[in-house]
Amino acid sequence: MTLGTRRALVIGIANYEHVTSLPEAVLNDARDTASVLRAEEYCGFPPDQVRVLLDGQATLEGIRAGLAELAFSSMPEDTVVIFFSGHGARLSSTEGETSALVPVDCHTSDLQGTALPEAELTAALAAINAQRLLVLVDACHAGGVAAMKATYDDQSIHAGFSEKSLAKLAQGTGRVVIASSRAQEYSQVLSGARNSVFTQHLLEALEGKGRTTGDGLIRVFEIFNHVAEKVRTSVPGEQHPIFKASDLEDNFPVALDRGGLKTSAAAHISQPDQWRDIEAILADLYPAGPIDQDVWARAGGDLSRLRLQGSGRANWFAALRNLKRGGGGQHISLLTLLETAADDFPHHPEITALKARQ
Repeated sequence: MTLGTRRALVIGIANYEHVTSLPEAVLNDARDTASVLRAEEYCGFPPDQVRVLLDGQATLEGIRAGLAELAFSSMPEDTVVIFFSGHGARLSSTEGETSALVPVDCHTSDLQGTALPEAELTAALAAINAQRLLVLVDACHAGGVAAMKATYDDQSIHAGFSEKSLAKLAQGTGRVVIASSRAQEYSQVLSGARNSVFTQHLLEALEGKGRTTGDGLIRVFEIFNHVAEKVRTSVPGEQHPIFKASDLEDNFPVALDRGGLKTSAAAHISQPDQWRDIEAILADLYPAGPIDQDVWARAGGDLSRLRLQGSGRANWFAALRNLKRGGGGQHISLLTLLETAADDFPHHPEITALKARQ
């Protein structure tokens, strides 16, 4: 089965202008989803067909323009993925509960006029001509939800996105909506984790780590089955991803199943990125540099062997370059450094994976 042209719109909003902010993991979720979709060794979407809107780019007009672009450019044979990570709002009215996505410039005093309402979003999705459309909604994050509720004066407004509204978004043939959690649940972000629990396992599915038929394609049921099982296992009883489709004729493919780097040559090319990855992760977790929380010393290093000056990230660059050359202290190694970070952030998937590779 052909996938046609693969297109995606990826939206992540953490730093709202007028609404309580969400964790940095929200932006990581969007960045990492776009990266895996574009990666030749994974999903293989054409890079120029994956549009990303982060924070200030994800205004109401910006989101409308992204959806309109998909409607204009998509052909019937195409495959489209839309990912949203940010605030959702449920509004009670005389006609029943309705939902809306919350853009970065949304005003709580005029939610009706500055949010993206369910009816408009449903119409925008219906205008996308692709035969295969997958919408991924991660609209309720632990740490930001309770505070967002308190922001509103109108107590009939609640955080999250209702299942009834999700069902409306999924109307039509070849339309599927997967949401991270039930409306009353938090989409969990574990302490120290780069991604939400939902997106962590979504990325695994897109990387081909779930069960597939082995025909080189990743299908929509395979994505949901992997995510639903792993999320329920990770946070038992606290979060339940949901699946909505009204007229689904088959288990349609969403992406290529390339399963990562296959050849030793490709693996060799990517190896230097490990140090850059570690530098970026440690700079996020320990922004003051190797002195932060005494992480370098606890890993067996000797700070007197380092020349620390400038920003925390600059100091991490210098310290890791020293470590790579065998310096930094008699008892420190990359493994002991990663083990120390893993002790501090036991739920951080990238630290865990890097440690396992040593």
